[in-house]
Amino acid sequence: MNRADHIVDGFKATLLARGIYMISSALLMFVLARYLLEPGGYGALYWAIGVLTIIQLFADLGLSKSVARYISEYRETDPGQVPYLIRSVITAKIVLLTVVGYVLLLFHEQIATALGDPGAAPFLAAGVIYLVVFSLSTFAQVAFQGFNHLGYSALVQAVSGTGRFLFAVAFVLAGLGALGAFFGYIVGYAISATLGIGILYYGFVRKHERADEYEEGLSRRLIEYSVPLTATRSANVIDKQIDIVLVGVFLNPAAVAFYTLAKQISDFVLAPAESLGFTISPNFGEQKAADQLEEARRIYETSLTNVLLLYIPAAVGLAIVAGPFLTLVFGSDYAAAVPVLQVLAGFVVLQAITNLTSDSLDYLGRARARAVAKGGTAVANFGLNILLIPTIGVVGAAIATVATHSVYVAVNLYIVHTELELNVRRIARTTGLVCGITGVMAVAVLLVTPLVSSLFMLVGAIAVGTITWGVLAVMSGLVDPGQVRSVIG
Repeated sequence: MNRADHIVDGFKATLLARGIYMISSALLMFVLARYLLEPGGYGALYWAIGVLTIIQLFADLGLSKSVARYISEYRETDPGQVPYLIRSVITAKIVLLTVVGYVLLLFHEQIATALGDPGAAPFLAAGVIYLVVFSLSTFAQVAFQGFNHLGYSALVQAVSGTGRFLFAVAFVLAGLGALGAFFGYIVGYAISATLGIGILYYGFVRKHERADEYEEGLSRRLIEYSVPLTATRSANVIDKQIDIVLVGVFLNPAAVAFYTLAKQISDFVLAPAESLGFTISPNFGEQKAADQLEEARRIYETSLTNVLLLYIPAAVGLAIVAGPFLTLVFGSDYAAAVPVLQVLAGFVVLQAITNLTSDSLDYLGRARARAVAKGGTAVANFGLNILLIPTIGVVGAAIATVATHSVYVAVNLYIVHTELELNVRRIARTTGLVCGITGVMAVAVLLVTPLVSSLFMLVGAIAVGTITWGVLAVMSGLVDPGQVRSVIG
């Protein structure tokens, strides 16, 4: 199988699993927000998860991404080192999880009180288990990425999403409320972690014949490379979660619900870009090692063009239909989330480019440069949130996210350009053409949106935009129907 076919197959598997994961997440979001929880309970659940996601940084560091990079390299050059690499990382994770979990268990009440929500203490206490199962589940996914066996990574993610949905809904229906939904998350991640670690050990580690000894200096390089990855991941998590935490600190759980719901919708839209970035990134490490940068450049430029072609129109369409979408699907209680979602529509385009680019830079060995950029923009995002949330409310958090992420994307693209020497003129020309198509599509959607008064009519408005986009994309030559059929087939 050639590289292009391998990428397409990996993308299909990843997109299918991400589709299952995102659909189950969307159903969970819909059922909890529409029927099972009040905005206050919904906000309390995801505020606690946001706090735990930040605490998770100290339990994971950047070890998973680092070992994936070295697995990608050594499975080709010296497979006997792979078992040593995995053993090193798992040992380190056990130590970190033990320390962080113990501290959280001792001080969960004090942490909740310090953040202004003593009622979150039970979530943080149960969060000790959450940290362990979430860490192992995500480690398995990233390790499979390093082996370039994306089907297994996709399977683990799909199982976690499905398990979360089933058990969260069941526990809430049993009368356990928002805390029950949180335990549903824990059970879902526990199942996926068990599956992922089992496949990783029996399907990969045991099949690699261990070398006589651990390569001298390899564990040191593994840890050294995890340092910039830790900085990048920390900045990335803080960038994504600190706004949710600060909305809860400065405002109230209902405001957290409005902001979280808008971000979850944008995450749902981003599933294809995340799948594509996850699929292509291991190939860059292999191509750089083989000095095949021309092929790497071709893959990245093609992927970037496709991402822009899909996400610029999607973001504009999302901003236009945000009002009827939120009120018809989730109810009038969430009308306050409309301006947040409209602002975050711009974030959708930026994050789509980031999803395509970030992992690729790690595999190209530019994690340190990306860490510096992410750290700087994360600090700026934190400062803007503190400035804007108290003054203009929950929309301020969305504005801060879009503003700082714009800078981060620009820096990422520059770093990729220094590595691969992208054809900037061709990319700019394609982007201009995509924007022109989007303008025509936007006019068509704007004409029918005022008529939307039901879910059926909302689907019709989206269909009008999609058909307009498809016809213009084919007529302009940006989309080749034959290639689309071959990918789908």
